[in-house]
Amino acid sequence: MRLAHTSSFRSHTPMRAAVRNLTPSLIREVANAGLGRDDVLPFWFGESDEVTPAFIREAAIASLERGETFYAHNLGLPELREAIAQYMSRLHPLVGVERIAVTAGGVNGLMIAMQALVDPGDEVVVLTPVWPNLTAQPLILGARLRCVPLVPAGEGGAQWQLDLDALCAAVTPATRLLVLNSPNNPTGWTLTAQEQQRLLEHCRRTGTWILADEVYERLYFCDDTATGAAPSFLDVAAPDDRLVVVHSFSKSFLMTGWRLGWLVLPAELTEQVGKLIEFNTSCNSVFTQRAGVVALQRTAEVTPRVVAHLRACRDALVPQLAALPGVHVAPAPGGMYAFFRIDGHGDSLAVAKRLVAEAGLGLAPGAAFAAESSAWLRWCFASRDISRLGEGVQRLAGWLGVR
Repeated sequence: MRLAHTSSFRSHTPMRAAVRNLTPSLIREVANAGLGRDDVLPFWFGESDEVTPAFIREAAIASLERGETFYAHNLGLPELREAIAQYMSRLHPLVGVERIAVTAGGVNGLMIAMQALVDPGDEVVVLTPVWPNLTAQPLILGARLRCVPLVPAGEGGAQWQLDLDALCAAVTPATRLLVLNSPNNPTGWTLTAQEQQRLLEHCRRTGTWILADEVYERLYFCDDTATGAAPSFLDVAAPDDRLVVVHSFSKSFLMTGWRLGWLVLPAELTEQVGKLIEFNTSCNSVFTQRAGVVALQRTAEVTPRVVAHLRACRDALVPQLAALPGVHVAPAPGGMYAFFRIDGHGDSLAVAKRLVAEAGLGLAPGAAFAAESSAWLRWCFASRDISRLGEGVQRLAGWLGVR
């Protein structure tokens, strides 16, 4: 018997529609136009250009030299989970190790949480603009996505704020999951403790799970908390609330490429999530986890310095941008981004591509984050050399014809 022709076989086994219909990363589309060019100042990706501290790298090297190249526990090394629990408990009410699951970065943690909670057809509400993975992941799982936008406010509409009534109205007993990112990528907007309390109480009434992406919680520039961290749902929630919080070593420990993160879960979910980790990544590499332990033990040598430098970067960049005619921007309370728009330049993807080609300036298009931010641009100001930010502003000014 002859097998069917390959092309015929392919025509009857298409990729899932949910995958085919995903929008490729618009940030990557812009970056691909400038990668390999030495004359481009790249501020498009959400990461610092500073290398991971030497003592963290050395911990991984020492682990490799000890031959720690084998599988580990699905939920993470016991010593790393304990270190995470102690770290979280210094920032928030007591977080027990039984609530911690180690993941392959924040991205993996978010997807695993959604896999644990979302069935095809479930309604997922996401607050936007937001990092595009948070709206793509529910769609990959076959969920029904409902987006609720932040509202531009303040002078020139540069300061984003939450319409809490609108968000609560969107979350009903039919809503399986509410996804929130605070401090927010790309706007820097940050939930207040009062807003978190009201949302938690509302979701208790509707039976809705909250998935809180709090990977930027240490990158917070307001002096209104005792710990220096942004308000967290962990500060207002009970251990058994329908809440999953996602964290990462990437931002505040300068470890983006390490792909190491964690979830804080109700204890009853932890072992179930361990099964999902087995079927996604099996486990994290031991040497990466050893580096994570040392990073947490020596947090005081990394994170405060990173935050202070980012605040200085923000305070250097935002006034220079605001001084340009037609540019609308406000200092963000958290994160590592300046989010701004330029009068008369509404197509952010086209503008971002032109800036790469014509000015050697690499920014992320606001269209990557939501329809309502399609006229905005995101500038990651996490630069070791603050003067590079000023050079970038000069290139933007020249492109705008400002002398």
